[in-house]
Amino acid sequence: MRVGAFLLSAQFPGQSHAQALDRTVAATLSAERAGLDSVWLAEHHFVPYGVCPNAATLAALLLGRTRRIHLGTAVSVLSTTHPVALGEQAALLHLTTGGRFTLGVGRGGPWIDLAVFGSGVAAYEQGFAERLDLLMDFLRGSRVRGTGPQFTFPEVPVVPRATQPARSGHGELAGWLGLRAEPAMRFPRQRTEASPAGPVEAGGGEVGLGGPPVVVACTTPDSVRLAAERGLPMLLGMHSGDEDKLRMLSCYRAAWRACGRGEEQLARVEREHVAAGVAQVADRTPAARATLLRSMPGWFEYGLGAHRTVDGRERKMRDPYAYTELLCDLHAVGTPRQCADRLLATAERTGLRRFALLAEGSGDQEATLENIARLGAEVLPQLS
Repeated sequence: MRVGAFLLSAQFPGQSHAQALDRTVAATLSAERAGLDSVWLAEHHFVPYGVCPNAATLAALLLGRTRRIHLGTAVSVLSTTHPVALGEQAALLHLTTGGRFTLGVGRGGPWIDLAVFGSGVAAYEQGFAERLDLLMDFLRGSRVRGTGPQFTFPEVPVVPRATQPARSGHGELAGWLGLRAEPAMRFPRQRTEASPAGPVEAGGGEVGLGGPPVVVACTTPDSVRLAAERGLPMLLGMHSGDEDKLRMLSCYRAAWRACGRGEEQLARVEREHVAAGVAQVADRTPAARATLLRSMPGWFEYGLGAHRTVDGRERKMRDPYAYTELLCDLHAVGTPRQCADRLLATAERTGLRRFALLAEGSGDQEATLENIARLGAEVLPQLS
C-alpha cells in the first residue's frame, strides 16, 4: 500500500493566502520526514477553497526541497491549460527528478476560469478527450501536431522528450544542478510497485522509457470510460465511498475489455489507481471527528461558495456540515488503529492500494504537521 498526503492549499477563514501556501510547503516536508509515499497538490483559480493556481509549478518547488517523496498534481485542469504547455512542464519535472513526478489531470468545472483563460465552456463540456490525447501524444512521442478542432498547429519536435532516460541516481534536483550533497537520510519505506508507464525505483533510481505517470480524475461514467480507453489509471474523489469505488472500477474494467486489452496489463494499471480521502489521527475517535467538524464546514462554505459559473448556470452546494460528517464516516478519521483498519478495509474490498489523504482538515499548520507525523509513525506501520 502506498499512502500519500493530499494538500489543497486551503485558505480557512481568517487566514491569508501566504499562510495557506506556507502550510502546504511545511506539510510536504513533514510528509517526507514521516515516510509517506507521496504528496498530491490541488489547483484552483479565484476561490479560497484552494489558493494554488498551478499545481505543477508548486510541485517543482517542492521537488527541489525534497529528496525522496513523490509529488503529484490532483489535478492539473486541462480545460484551462494548453496540453502541450502542461506536457512540457511534466516532462521537465520527470527528467530532472529521476521520475518523482506524477501528472494528474482532470476536466475541472464550469467555472468562470473558462472565460478568464479564454478556453470557453466548450473546452469543459466537449473538449477534454482532445486535450488529453494531445497531452499524451506529447508525453509519449517524439513529434506532435494539433489536428483540431480546439488545437490546430503543424508538427513540431517534442522537447524535452519525457521518453528519454531520466537521470539515474537518487533523483535529487539539487544533485542534478550540481549543488552540495546533503548527508544521506533514512526514511520509513512503503512497498512500491512498477508503474505501467515504466519501472521506477522507489528512491528515484533508474527510470524507464515511458515518461511521467499520468492519472485521470474520474467522477462520472464518461470520464471512467475515457481513462480506460486511453489505458490510464483513475484518481477517485474523496466523496466516493467503497460502493461508489466498486461501481467505477467495474465500469473501468468493462471499458478496458471492450477495447480488447489484456488482463495482465489491466492488473498492472489497476495497481496505479489512486483513491483520495481524508485522514485525521487522534487518541480518541470523537476528538478526531470534532477537529474536522470545527474547521471543515466553515472552509467548505467559505471556499466552495465562492465558485462562479461561466454562464450563470445554477449550481447546488452540499450542506457543509453534513458533507464533513460524511467524510468522517467514509475515511481514516479516528485512532491510529481505526485509521489503519479503514484503509485496509477499503483495500481489501476494492483492491485499491494507493491513497491520497487530505491531512490539513484542521486548518491549523501545527496540527496538520502533527497529523502527518502520526500518520507516518502510528498508522503506516499497521499497513505493512
